[in-house]
Amino acid sequence: MATISSVRKFIQGNVLAQKQNVTLSDDDDIFRLGFVNSMMALKLVTFIEKEFNIKVADDELDISTFSTISQIRQFLQRKLGNPIES
Repeated sequence: MATISSVRKFIQGNVLAQKQNVTLSDDDDIFRLGFVNSMMALKLVTFIEKEFNIKVADDELDISTFSTISQIRQFLQRKLGNPIES
């Protein structure tokens, strides 16, 4: 079962891979901090779709939805209709 820790690992391994000594909290805005560009945002959404077996609709593609791990968790809970394990 996919969990929010898989999202955290993706971000740590892909978004923060080149950033040493960076610790990301669930409420840190990865866009505002400059860690994500449009290409990485697309990779993040693609990862989430595959990992959680969902389709992100065009009208759901909003930066605020994917800017923090907490917001991604809330989106997935709304989308899947159940709590997402850590």
